[in-house]
Parts: sequence; C-alpha cells; structure tokens
Amino acid sequence: MRLERITGVIAVILHGPQASFDYGFLLRISDDTLRVEALNEYLSSRSYLAGYEPSQTDAEAFVLLCRPPTERHVHVLRWYKHIAALKPQTNGQTPECSTKGKRVQPPWSPPEGTDVSKLCLYNSLTRTKEVFVPQKGNRVLWYCCGPTVYDASHMGHARSYISFDILRRILKDYFKYDVFYCMNITDIDDKIIKRARQNYLLEQYGEKKPSPSQILQDVLTARTPFKAKLAETTDPDKKQMLERLDAAVDAALGPLQVAVQSSAAGDTLQNQAQVLLEEAKDLLSDWLDSQFGSQVTENSIFSLLPKYWEGEYHKDMEALNVLPPDVLTRVSEYVPEIVEFVKGIVDNGYGYESNGSVYFDTAKFDSCPAHSYAKLVPEAVGDQKALQEGEGDLSISADRLSEKRSQNDFALWKASKPGEPSWDSPWGKGRPGWHIECSAMAGSILGESMDIHGGGFDLRFPHHDNELAQSEAYFENDHWVRYFLHAGHLTIAGCKMSKSLKNFITIKDALAKHTARQLRLAFLMHSWKDTLDYSNNTMESAIQFERFINEFFLNVKDILRSPTDITGQFEKWEAEEIELNKSFYEKKTSVHEALCDNIDTRSALEEMRALVGQSNTYMAARRSAKLLPNRMLLQSIALYLTDMLKTFGAIEGSEPIGFPVGGNGQNADLESTVIPYLSVLSDFREDVRKIAREEKVTELLRLCDELRDNTLPELGVRLEDRDGLPTSVKLVDKETLLKEREEKKKVISESICIAMAKLAKMKVKPSEMFRSETDKYSNFDETGFPTHDAEGKELSKGLAKKLRKLYEAQEKLYNEYLQSTQNGS
Repeated sequence: MRLERITGVIAVILHGPQASFDYGFLLRISDDTLRVEALNEYLSSRSYLAGYEPSQTDAEAFVLLCRPPTERHVHVLRWYKHIAALKPQTNGQTPECSTKGKRVQPPWSPPEGTDVSKLCLYNSLTRTKEVFVPQKGNRVLWYCCGPTVYDASHMGHARSYISFDILRRILKDYFKYDVFYCMNITDIDDKIIKRARQNYLLEQYGEKKPSPSQILQDVLTARTPFKAKLAETTDPDKKQMLERLDAAVDAALGPLQVAVQSSAAGDTLQNQAQVLLEEAKDLLSDWLDSQFGSQVTENSIFSLLPKYWEGEYHKDMEALNVLPPDVLTRVSEYVPEIVEFVKGIVDNGYGYESNGSVYFDTAKFDSCPAHSYAKLVPEAVGDQKALQEGEGDLSISADRLSEKRSQNDFALWKASKPGEPSWDSPWGKGRPGWHIECSAMAGSILGESMDIHGGGFDLRFPHHDNELAQSEAYFENDHWVRYFLHAGHLTIAGCKMSKSLKNFITIKDALAKHTARQLRLAFLMHSWKDTLDYSNNTMESAIQFERFINEFFLNVKDILRSPTDITGQFEKWEAEEIELNKSFYEKKTSVHEALCDNIDTRSALEEMRALVGQSNTYMAARRSAKLLPNRMLLQSIALYLTDMLKTFGAIEGSEPIGFPVGGNGQNADLESTVIPYLSVLSDFREDVRKIAREEKVTELLRLCDELRDNTLPELGVRLEDRDGLPTSVKLVDKETLLKEREEKKKVISESICIAMAKLAKMKVKPSEMFRSETDKYSNFDETGFPTHDAEGKELSKGLAKKLRKLYEAQEKLYNEYLQSTQNGS
C-alpha cells in the first residue's frame, strides 16, 4: 500500500508539464519515511544538480528532511551531502540557502592502495634475503670474478656467467637500475704458469723427435713420481681421476713394450709410441716441468696461453648471448696498481714482507675492532686445504709456508722463482697473489665500495673472504661490498664437475647438442643460487618449455595475420575475454613478485607457462565455436611474454612477438617477407584440396599432403590443416620441423607394429594359444586348455583360474577377428 501511494504521487509529478525540479509533491506526504522514499525514487531518474547553485526549492526540500537520510536511500543521500556542502554554516546552524553562493568541488578520497613489492636479494654476507638498496640513487656498481684462462671454458663457467647475465639484465631492463658491470680476466696465476711451462716443454720434447724406445723409457721414468702422487692422494674424486689416467697409460705401455722387445717394424713402433705419448702427456709434462721448468724464462711463453684462451672464452660468451662487461680488467695490465695496493695495506699495518714476498696479517686485521676476518664463511678459518688451494700449487712449498707468521696468512705479492714471470716491486722481482688482483682492479674502477660482488659458490672462502679483508684493510672501511651474490654449483648428471678432475663439458660441446636459448632456459628454470644438475632431464624440460611457448607465439602470429580492417581489430569483450584479461594481470603481478623475491626466475617462468596455458584454452574454445579469438588481447599477452623473454636474454633480435625465425645471419624481416607468398600458396592448395575432395581425385590429395608433410618442412614451413577454418601457416626452424617429422613417422611406425601384433594375436585360435608352451604344460583338454604342468602335475585351482581368464580373453579376440573377416574389413 505504501509503495502504491508513493508511485501514484510521483507519477503525477514525473508526467506533469513542468521540466524543472519540483519538490511540491513532498508537502503532500506527512510521513517522514515515506517522504524520503518518494524523493529517492524521484531523484533516481533525473539529474538533481543542474547548474552551479542550489535553488530555492533545493533549500526548502533540504529543510523538510530534518536529518540526513540513511545509506539505503543512495540518491537522496548524495543530493543531501551536496546541498549541505554548498550551504554556508553559521554557529552550527543551517541558515536558509543563498542563491548567490559559489559552487565548489566535493571532497576527494584518495585510494588506500596496496603494498608494493620491493626487490630482495640473497646476500651471502648475511645468508638471508635483504631488501636491495643501492648506495647512490639508481646507480649500481657491480664487480664479477672472471675466468682464469688456461683451458677451454666449461659448463661450470656457463653456470656463473649465464646466471649473472640474467640477474644483470633483469636489474637493468626490468627494474631499470643503471648498472655498471666490471669483470676481470685472471691471466697471471699458478695454474697458468704451470700449464704454459708444461705445454712449452712438451712441445719442445716432441720437436726433438724422440725414438719409440726413448719415449718408453721417459714415460716409465715419469710414472714413478706419478705413482707416488697417486698413493698419497686422499681426495676420492681426484684419486679416481688419477687412477683412470694411470689405467690409460698402462694400457698404452704394454703394446709398445712388446713391439720394442720384438724389434717390430718402424711404422708399428712409431704408431704405438704416438699412442703412448698421447695417453701419457699429462704425467710426462709433469715430469718434464719438474726437471726443466726452472729453465723457462721467456715471459711471452706465459702470455700466449692466457691470450688464446681468453679469446676462446669471449667467443663462448658471445655464443651464449652473454652481454660483455662495461669494463674488462686483466691482471697483467694492472700490475702497477696492484703494487700500490699492496703498499697501502702494508702502510696501514696489515701486511708484512718476508723473503721478497708480502703476506696479509690475518690476526692483526681480525684483532682490530673495526674489522672482521672471514665475513662470508667464518667457520672455514683454519681450513688449511682450502687456504693452500687458494695460494696455488707453486706457492705451498715448505720454504714458502715457513715465511708466514701464521698459516692463516695469505700472499699479497709472491717473490718469483726461476721459471716464473716477474715484475719489479719495492720487495724485488715478483708477481701478484691471486686474491689481491680483484681488490686492486675493482678498487681502481669502482672505488672504495661497490653495491654487488658476484662469483661462484666455491669462491666464498678463501678467495672472497680474503678479498674483503685486504680491501677493507686498504680502504679502512667495513663495507667494501654491500651485497655478495654467489651462483650455485653445477653437477653433471648428479656428479661433481671439475676442470682439475677432468670431469667437465666444454661450452662448445654443450652448444653442439643444444642451442644457447635452451641452455639459458634450463638455467632460468632453476634458482640462480642453488645447485643445478646438467642432465638429459634438465635439458628436456627446457626444450619442452621452449616448444610450448613457441607454439603459442606461432598461433598468435597466425591469428594476427587474419585480414581485418582498422576498426575490426577492436572487438567487443565478452565474459571469456574479461576473464582471460583478469588472469593476464594476475600473472603479471605474480611474475613481478617472483622477480622481487631474489629474482626467482623459476617461479616467474611457471607463471608465464600458466598464462600461456590459459590463453591456449581460450583459443581452443573459440576455435571449437568457429569464432575468431580477440586479437588485441592475445597480442598484448604475446608482446608481454616476448618482452620478458628478451629481458631474460632468451630472445635476441627486434621481432615484436616470438622467437626469431631463421637463426643468425638471416634477414630479420624474413617472416614479413615470405608469409604473404606462403599464404597465397596455402590458399591455392586449399582450393585444390576442395576440388579434389569433390571430384574424388585422390592423387591430387596425396600431392597436397606431400607438399605439407615433406616439401615445405625442408624449407622451415609448417602448414596446419584445420577443420572448418583456414589453414595455418607457420615459420619454424627447419631442424625442429624435420625432428617433428621423424617423431611422427616413429609414432606411425609404432602404431602399425602394435596393430600388426594385435592382429597376429587375434588370429590365434584359443585352442592353440597354450599348446605351443610345452615348457610349461604337458596335458590339455579337448578345447586346448592346459590341465597339467610340464612335470605332469595337475594345475592348481588358482593357476587354472588365471589361465581361464586369458583363454576367455583370447576367445573374445578371435571372435572379433572372425567377425571382421566376415564383414570384409
């Protein structure tokens, strides 16, 4: 009844002749609640704030209400607040409204917002994730330990340098930091000196063309100290490596010994001698170095080896798409700076000279209240094995170790012995210690403090701890490095990888099996700070991810090639598009949160994979409904994914969507150039297929299939026939298509084999299926069912029950076979 009264009154007002506001009808309603409801209904259908000033009618209606309406009456409440804000207030009273008051904007309420994720990095100095705060605004100073170049770069190097390349790119291109990246090359080191001498002496040995008997005698002589070394080795991995080497030498020794004793022909002797020389080159070069190493004095011998391997390293990094550093420092070019750095440490009281060498006084440094030794791995202090490995093979003789005040002290400057390169210094001829090089070079370029220092996990102690100590001793501070990042180990199929143990895969070998993108994706799918196992399973996961993402890119590009006019590309969004777009933004948020969380690329890639999965589901649903997907939405998703993969370094080139087509050296516009021609070919083929089906010309259909399955894949083109939709044209790497073709043939072949085996099984009569198994059964009933085993014992009930099931199943198969032959199929 109440609602009818309100509606009746309002109907008179709304359909009356007046066009302006008219609140007179309120005077006819005596009940306050009904009056508010009537006004709310009235205001719901018209603008109630025409003009800039409240009218006299507004003021009168305002007075009539007596109090603010409840929130249930939305329209009246808004109107009431506006009028109240415009009316001047006097002593807390509401005077009559002035028609001359100036209208003002209502109050604005700012959004509450949400917490913004901050970038956190796992800092080895605290062994926890810390919020990343650069020391100077947006500028990030970063130093990374580079390779010691005496041999081929291996996957252990790739683990560090790809990982840090990913972190560097993300900081620079995603978080928009201004990153200044400095890296060193160690080209003066005990390993390099020893390897250079050995290579030189072995080459000289070969040039003398020793006789087979001389080679045999020298290898036997060299094997004596090698055997002693093997016997005293306790490290299980190293011992296993030496045992493998000894076994190979032993296998090559026997044939040559027999050939020499039997005075075999010259060619036979020479061939056997060369085999032994190749197998024994490591132990022979060790022996030659111990005998003649001190006589190698030409400095150029020690520079040629690292120069060559540095060049190979840079080629490997370029092949892996690792960005070059902004600054590259070589130890050989910074010897004067290193000498000055060592002098500074001595002058500050933290170093001492002994027999021409200079050592760092760890006890003196650690006793200073402002300093602390071994910040990274304090529990490793006193680990003599690690400390001696850090000093180098040429620097741990008894006389060298006796020069130190403490066994924990380490060399800043090493007095050169015969057979070692040398430079002038205040302490005499010598060369830099290993740890000092990074401190001096980084200090020269980055100053007294840097934001990030990176390196492999195995460098934490003693190398990085010693770097920290000597640098903070020189600069007299306690913050030479703010964030220490250490890349995790790399194992090979679960086994430790080590160049010194000859258990490693070179980068070139890895690239011969997998592409640089696949290797990078494998690294992206694992945490940069944890151990990564380089195995077939790891790489297969990366290949599957690449294939999954690439198919999405190809499908989106195919959709975007569909003809449309300039307005047709903007389509109405239905519930499916709104839902996919919502998921798109949720996934972008999740990717951002993952990258903020210690640059967790593994989780980021999983979110990207999920986004692609949802997009594929959306496209499949549209395809099933014979509808085109929303091209702008899919384009936005594909552009985002491409941009992220470019940020990760997994995509090179300038193509806006997807992986480059054709590989390096080919035209970047290959797709835009050839696709129009391929589309014409595809349309022509589709017309031919249509006519061939209508006219039942099977030979033409076969030729169309031949074009799709064999001819075009050889050119890197994939055609996908789709029921009720135009054929899809995709450019894919030729190798990928050929591999797909072989896999398809394999599946078909296996299917045929399975079908043939099933057919052969179906042809067997149930009465014959057990009779051939004479090794199991000896007697059968009239239906061919076995009753006794091979020993003549009656079959148990349990076994007979199992065999009966097999018999009945075969009976069913055989009946199906008879039925199919009767039907002529």
